[in-house]
Amino acid sequence: MDKNLQTIFKYHEETKHAQQKYARSLGYMDWANQPNPYRNYMGSEEISLPLADQNATPPYHLIFENDMPSAPLLIDSISQFLQFSMGLAAIKSDGQNEWALRCNASSGNLHPSEAYLILPPLNSINKQTTISHYAPKNHSLEILKTYDCDIWKSLPEGSFFVALSSILYREIWKYGERAFRYTQLDAGHAARALHISAKTLGWSHRHINLIDDAALSKLFGFDDALRFNENEHEIADMLLLITPSNYEADVDFTQLYNDEKFNSIANAIASNYQKWPLISEVEQATFSAPRQREKTQDIAIKRLPSAEAKDIILKRRSAQVMDAHNTHISYESFFTMLQSTLESFDGAQNAVNLFIFVHDVATLKAGLYMFVRNETQLDALKDAMQTIFLWEKIDTNLYALSYEDLREYAKAFSCTQSIASDGAFSLGMLSSFADDLLQNGPHRYKEMYWECGAIGQQLYLEATAFGLSATGIGCFLDDAMHQLLGLRTNKFQSLYHFTVGRGLTDSRLLTLKPYAQRD
Repeated sequence: MDKNLQTIFKYHEETKHAQQKYARSLGYMDWANQPNPYRNYMGSEEISLPLADQNATPPYHLIFENDMPSAPLLIDSISQFLQFSMGLAAIKSDGQNEWALRCNASSGNLHPSEAYLILPPLNSINKQTTISHYAPKNHSLEILKTYDCDIWKSLPEGSFFVALSSILYREIWKYGERAFRYTQLDAGHAARALHISAKTLGWSHRHINLIDDAALSKLFGFDDALRFNENEHEIADMLLLITPSNYEADVDFTQLYNDEKFNSIANAIASNYQKWPLISEVEQATFSAPRQREKTQDIAIKRLPSAEAKDIILKRRSAQVMDAHNTHISYESFFTMLQSTLESFDGAQNAVNLFIFVHDVATLKAGLYMFVRNETQLDALKDAMQTIFLWEKIDTNLYALSYEDLREYAKAFSCTQSIASDGAFSLGMLSSFADDLLQNGPHRYKEMYWECGAIGQQLYLEATAFGLSATGIGCFLDDAMHQLLGLRTNKFQSLYHFTVGRGLTDSRLLTLKPYAQRD
């Protein structure tokens, strides 16, 4: 077996949680060394973006239609795209301390994901092609490089590129060795936030799957060690092409490269550092090239009329506590949420299916269900799981496995967190795993988590659209959950848990508008 794959399998096994032994971490919160949640580049030119709060956006349910008009590429549309994806959604205050909430979900609100843009010459930004970093705290672009580039001649007018990277140490500080998992989930959250924000402008997104991590790192200057603290380097994640409409032609991304140097230096986000060699090993093992996977056609679903997209995006929250006395939801809202996850994350076949603990959904008996996002995996799932499961078809893609009250199981397997049992339902994301990695290589490990994170971000927004609350759960007992499902091998693995219900609001906290310093 490939050495890098061996490292990945080792990492995944050693970072599993069990009832008697959680994955290794510091064991306490070193608050004095909490990392700065904001990256800045000293020596860069900063361009303030106009706030998009007053911009009208389409109703949320309409942005998934294919006939949305496309917005022109202007500084105002770029501003809206970034503010409603990677920007600040609100400021929370307890009267003494303040902290920001963002549009993209993040484990522990630590936000390891950073966004970078490659823009064509654009009024109010620069007369040349620019590579810039998005600074969410001030809602601005930091210009890192300007140069002449001919790639725009071969792309539809109004096209640009956006990339995501990760600062691993922001998650390591809290989660220790399991942090690499959470960082990749957050990359998926961020990518889906960008997808949705693009849809509000009538823009299409496409993942550039032919560029490897080393090439992407070079493109944005992450390979220049002198620009970063050695403990705070950034990992190149993914590159997206944003176009006014669907564009499937080949892209010669090598035209984006230029010999001009990056002269700006990244700020330090921490002072003391934990060393986890296993994270360094899995980071290096997955630093590779993605492989092309079989394409798929997205399935259109009908949604109920909803509020403006920006209102739903800005109201998205991670519930801390669910109202255990108000758990009932309609079947229509439940099934719409599940169907909303069918859209492929990156244009390839879905690899993640959902097992669901149904607690209180109209017309459904409490029990364990499976929502199959990839029907070609149905037989493999049946063969791998408990032979006593019913596999009773309830609706399109939805199967009942067993009927019983599983609230206590849901709670126990989610590290005894009551949010998993006190809502309407909770679920786990079961990904194809061992065979998939062997077929598609080490980079696939990250992509699996990205798909799970994208599903989570989508469920957050759908729950918000229905006036409900949601929370992603990264702490769960991996193999205890596999045992309940009857999984005896690592052909499938649970990578992320999630719960939906009605969140209780802490009335002691104030919610303030972000960017008050800009008013």
